[in-house]
Amino acid sequence: MIISWNSTNQCNMFCDHCYRDSGARADQELTTKEAKSLLEDIQKAGFKIMIFSGGEPLMRSDLVELISYAKTLGLRPVLGSNGTLLTPDLARELKKAGAMGIGISLDSMNSDKHDNLRRYQGAWKEAVEGMAICREVGLPFQIHTTVMDWNKSELENITDFAVSEKAVAHHFFFLVPTGRGSNIEDTSLRAVEYESVISRIMKKQKTVSIELKPTCAPQFMRIADQMNLQTRFGRGCLAGTSYCIISPTGKVQPCAYMDMEIGDVRQTPFHEIWQNSAVFEKLRGMNYSGYCGHCAYKKTCGGCRARAAYYHDGDYMAEEPWCLYQGGKKEAL
Repeated sequence: MIISWNSTNQCNMFCDHCYRDSGARADQELTTKEAKSLLEDIQKAGFKIMIFSGGEPLMRSDLVELISYAKTLGLRPVLGSNGTLLTPDLARELKKAGAMGIGISLDSMNSDKHDNLRRYQGAWKEAVEGMAICREVGLPFQIHTTVMDWNKSELENITDFAVSEKAVAHHFFFLVPTGRGSNIEDTSLRAVEYESVISRIMKKQKTVSIELKPTCAPQFMRIADQMNLQTRFGRGCLAGTSYCIISPTGKVQPCAYMDMEIGDVRQTPFHEIWQNSAVFEKLRGMNYSGYCGHCAYKKTCGGCRARAAYYHDGDYMAEEPWCLYQGGKKEAL
């Protein structure tokens, strides 16, 4: 089980695709004391992997302390970052505190394209420097790439770069139009491209030793199966089943891209929200409508619930709009 906490809304960038609309620090972000209580409750709920994300988590002054506390609770702390604020001293502190790894965003091999998406001059250069710092101190890192129509042809090249930089993995985040990302909805892939790009990633996986993982593209489970490619993953979309996200102010959502608050950890302990939420219960029931409801890969794929909600007026149990398979002809597994 994996959980992500947007530890702050603060960010030194203003990326076009940001689902959290990050930039300035949010009012009433969780205090250090509240964050530690949340971490205790996350552990109580049975989660194992604890992602500290943002905004930019490295802008939170107590981050090292919180990572250390998460580690003492038996959680596996990792970070999602743009990588530009890493220094050798900070990276060493993170590693000493118990950080197991960091995901660093890189969206193009063209530095200008990456910088333009992130509205930050020098973002590409500083991200790559951050990777070098991680190598220097022995902090494992992976590369995160947001997939859009303008960078889809570069993905294998970015994977090759990840290998050359000694990243442990390359994860691909297929754009879901949420937050500022809704302003660039027209850059998201449609069904034919969506299927083609996932297939390319799975083919590329056969040629490299590092892990390649499409995110918000749960059809990769079907495509991997059709290619007889073994993965360590048991399911595509994890929203509400073995994953959720918590905002900087303690609001709980099924995933980062499902813009719906289903609980507030300041009012109800997180483990109770996780156990008792009607939304989580519905997601776990997998009673999807449309072709997702009778798909042969219903249990292993599940369709992107966030994309279903966006394109079906908030109906997160609707069919995934960008799937070519459309249920197949087998009975649901």
